[in-house]
Amino acid sequence: MMRCCKNAFPHVAKMHHYAMPMADLILDHLTEGVVTVDAKGRITAFNRAASDLTGLARPQVLGGDCQAVFGPCCGGACILAEALRTGMTLSDHPATLRTAAGGLRPVAVTTALMRDPQDRVVGAVATLRDLARERTLEQALTERWKLEDVVGRSPALRRIFDLVPTVAAGGSTVLITGEPGTGKEVLARALHARSPQAEGPLVVVRAAGLSPEVLLEDLCGIAGRPGRMLRAAGGTLFFDDVQVVPPVVQVALLRLVQEGLVEAADGSSTTPVVVRVLAAAPASLLTGGLLRPDLAYRLEVVRLDLPPLRERAEDVPLLAEHFIDRLNRLRGRRVPGISDAALALLAAQPFPGNVRELEAVIERAYVLCGEGPIGPEHLPATFITPSPVAGGTRLAQAEASVLAEALRRHGGDRAATAADLGIHRTTLYRKLVDHGLISRPRRRSRTPGGG
Repeated sequence: MMRCCKNAFPHVAKMHHYAMPMADLILDHLTEGVVTVDAKGRITAFNRAASDLTGLARPQVLGGDCQAVFGPCCGGACILAEALRTGMTLSDHPATLRTAAGGLRPVAVTTALMRDPQDRVVGAVATLRDLARERTLEQALTERWKLEDVVGRSPALRRIFDLVPTVAAGGSTVLITGEPGTGKEVLARALHARSPQAEGPLVVVRAAGLSPEVLLEDLCGIAGRPGRMLRAAGGTLFFDDVQVVPPVVQVALLRLVQEGLVEAADGSSTTPVVVRVLAAAPASLLTGGLLRPDLAYRLEVVRLDLPPLRERAEDVPLLAEHFIDRLNRLRGRRVPGISDAALALLAAQPFPGNVRELEAVIERAYVLCGEGPIGPEHLPATFITPSPVAGGTRLAQAEASVLAEALRRHGGDRAATAADLGIHRTTLYRKLVDHGLISRPRRRSRTPGGG
């Protein structure tokens, strides 16, 4: 095999050092499809991955004209024939292959011209990356970092993910703390869905803005009209912003948690009930003096602390893709995702509104981007010009933290780390060097006569 475009395909460039059987063996061990043609467009190499992608057998295509063989697969135009004819090459160009069985396969195509030592074009090479397989792997990786709509791979969230099955299986009260917008109610719903009470109701109580009398009647009911506490029987009662519950209602809640009893607001009855209580509040709950200490301690049998988004910038890409996927399902669109430049801007933001604010930003960008992907121009104008210190430093620190954690998680395996982060291995290597996470090896000087 002749010399190839070295920058694009270094693994193919050196194939001429091997006998053809060895070259075929090497090509068959690549996960990407590889197809090469000579200067006349005749197919000279066709590896196993290319055969799997197209449904065509190697003996069926070798020596054949690439336009005749691949024209039907590529919508009538062979990308290799076009490369030879025009000299134009592709890099990760999205395309759809029609397989021999008539199915459609999304791929990313990269092409390059092959040249001999005199720099004459002697053929072309194409690699075909199976996007369907990548999306399946990406989905599997993403599911590892999802709990309902609580999404993230940061150490703080992973600790919560690890605790949820055990906490959900127990019957104890749980206090979920965190700033507004961190996902406290979402986590409560995830706990309920995995609990023995999952078949029962999940009743949510939002006390803010209600007078003590109205709230007490709503919770405890009156003669002939049961309140929320009884309607949650056999399930879960979730108090959002429990710190705003007025003192008279705190007494009723304490009796429910401590004795399993609900006294009607008009005193007409006292009813035993089996219900699990979850509550959410700011992290300052116990130090703010807003709750009776005896109730606060009863609610905090188990405590789960959700970190603010600014402390887990590595979760921003996962959350952004999660929100885009959900919007695609809800609105029947196919916005392909978000650009690296837009993600960099998002990662540099402090997001005082946390995940809720990020979700609103993504939805706005989704509306503006048309067919997508979401780019910097679709984000709020204030995101485009962040403070040089706050923005740049925060972004660099966040990126370094993401890279270091991912590398540690995969035991230093750069290939696995790159796949996990969804970037190319060379991009990962450059970023690791830029952030000082690895040192760049010194180039060895060539000795006279060396190859």
